[in-house]
Amino acid sequence: MPKRLAIFDQKKPKELNGLKDCLEVSTRLTSPPMNPFFGTYNNAFGTIPFSKIQIDHFVPAINQGIEDAKVEVDVIVGNTDSPSFENTILALENSGELLNKVTSVFFNLNSAETNDKMQSIAQEISPLLTAHGNEIAMNADLFARVKAVYDQGFEGLTPEQTTLLEKSYKGFARNGANLSETDKEKLKEIDTKKSQLSLTFGENVLKESNAFQMVLTDEADLDGLPDGIKEAAAATAKAKGTEANSWVFTLDYPSYIPFVTYSTRRDLRQKMHRAFGSKGFQNNENNNTSVIEELAQLRAERAQLLGFESHAHYVLAERMAESPTKVYDFLDNIQEKALPFAKKEFDELSAYAKQLDGIDQLQKWDASYYAEKLKKEKFSIDDELLRPYFQLKKVTEGVFLSAEKLFGITFHKRTDIDTYHEDVVTYEVQNEMGEHLAVFYADFFPREGKRQGAWMTSFRSQKIGVNGIDQRPHVSIVCNFTKPTETKPSLLTFNEVTTLFHEFGHALHGMLANGTYASLSGTSVYWDFVELPSQLMENWCYEKECLDLFAKHYETGESIPTDFIDKIKKSANFMAGMGTIRQVGLGRIDMGWHSLNATSNMPVASEVKKFEKKQLEGLDFYPEVKETITSTAFSHIFQGGYSSGYYSYKWAEVLDADAFEAFLENGIFDKATATSFKENILSAGGTEHPSILYKRFRGRDAKPDALLKRAGLM
Repeated sequence: MPKRLAIFDQKKPKELNGLKDCLEVSTRLTSPPMNPFFGTYNNAFGTIPFSKIQIDHFVPAINQGIEDAKVEVDVIVGNTDSPSFENTILALENSGELLNKVTSVFFNLNSAETNDKMQSIAQEISPLLTAHGNEIAMNADLFARVKAVYDQGFEGLTPEQTTLLEKSYKGFARNGANLSETDKEKLKEIDTKKSQLSLTFGENVLKESNAFQMVLTDEADLDGLPDGIKEAAAATAKAKGTEANSWVFTLDYPSYIPFVTYSTRRDLRQKMHRAFGSKGFQNNENNNTSVIEELAQLRAERAQLLGFESHAHYVLAERMAESPTKVYDFLDNIQEKALPFAKKEFDELSAYAKQLDGIDQLQKWDASYYAEKLKKEKFSIDDELLRPYFQLKKVTEGVFLSAEKLFGITFHKRTDIDTYHEDVVTYEVQNEMGEHLAVFYADFFPREGKRQGAWMTSFRSQKIGVNGIDQRPHVSIVCNFTKPTETKPSLLTFNEVTTLFHEFGHALHGMLANGTYASLSGTSVYWDFVELPSQLMENWCYEKECLDLFAKHYETGESIPTDFIDKIKKSANFMAGMGTIRQVGLGRIDMGWHSLNATSNMPVASEVKKFEKKQLEGLDFYPEVKETITSTAFSHIFQGGYSSGYYSYKWAEVLDADAFEAFLENGIFDKATATSFKENILSAGGTEHPSILYKRFRGRDAKPDALLKRAGLM
């Protein structure tokens, strides 16, 4: 089966089942030459020739990849030599070139540049890939060879080889190799249904997002909105062909967030909020209630078939947290510390809205509006005051300069690397000696074929290939930032600045990878560890030494004033209690769905809202909005790979706060600290258990006090 796509944070569009990262399959390049996938990419750095790839190339290439993979597995199984690490584990690891090559392109495009035909193909190939993965996972002869190597023990193996062997063995055991033939068939059926439902979920969310637009024709309805947002809405109206002198607002983040933050029209904020919160929950063909009900049921059945109490137990057995009990204890601890602060913040916000506009009951569509006003009043700062200093081009240069100061790497813009959309910009990444390190793709602006959110992904992983050649990675970050207008360049909010640094942290994890095996390289780590590099990078956004690198007024070139930086730092914990409780609530929704077992009272479609409300008991301070819900558009857990793992954002915050203290102690651009982080965390990938890697960097386990102190919750 194809290697699992590493897409963080808005995760991959489908959940590939079977053997996860370890069990890749191989290829023989025997197919017709007209299809670009069947040949070598003879261009700069072997990058994907997107302009030569047609949509009809995918299915034949995937079918060929599956057929080639079967032959490769047969070769491993038919080897008459005694099973060894080299002829079994390594042979399996090094297989799957064509299938991985095709699926990495297809599923990345299905997230960033999809259309109806792509989505139709996704539904067509999903069961094929699932069946293929299950065929390998349940191949008794193949498992017998893997088990024979595993039973020989780990003597003479390097730590990385030991990790690969353990991961390979567990990949089989956790995906049905020990089941009876009857249960294997049940598992295959579950996996096929599950992968198709995950695709359907994502398609429904995207359709709902694209279907809504709020057209305004009276300029008075734009009251409170910054000029740049009005201009962007006018450009959207023009692009969509609406009537002259109109403004269009959509559910894309650069449109939705500013509107609910700045519009004085409470009724229109309510309209936008209801549309955003009802995605997948409306009485139409895109309703996701039955989809998530069935997905949760199938995940629970699958886990129990494999001997686990619930899907959460299954997932967490391969996470730092280890068990649902530990996750709930972690969430309980964070909630206990944050809840008093959150209640105080909500009361303050309610009183402020009452005083300012006579609002008797604060509603969810009021939250961002009054929070932004209160923040400006308390700290004399807001997003629109800061936005002119955060030109996307300069912020991008700033994140590159930060990486150079920390890790010695440089970014060189290329115009000869093919891309899948004109908005995508490409760079060659070089190390301190000017040697090629990686290819970096940056895709920053929203469009109809792109899913919402921001994520990092990879088109090619780092590994040591044939003849010891280091195959360098091709890494991409995909965002939905504010587009340039006719009079202004792309100007980011501070939150968008931290988003860019966050996704770039994931990209560094991929670009600086220095492993032997692709399945252990870069971001192929435990999912409650993968957010450490990304969340760590956000810390630099609050430091003057870093902001001075790029925060320049787009018109005057003036550096961001020191008092603005002070205000950014002072306001960093504004509403931190409510923000923390929101994250805890999302973690509880996730764990609620996935801690159920197949025989418990799984909520039916009509009870999805009631079930979610139960998970948030005591955490939601606002009145209920019956038309809105989180679960039906919670793509992280139902479309991506964060099921039973959303807690990892807070988990990784403990790690990143503790890790950044090392930089604060020695200097935020201290070379020795950065080198240690690079060698022990970024370059090491998943070669060893994350707790071992973290201790090697920090000299001890992470302490939660750093997070609580940083968030002002102590």
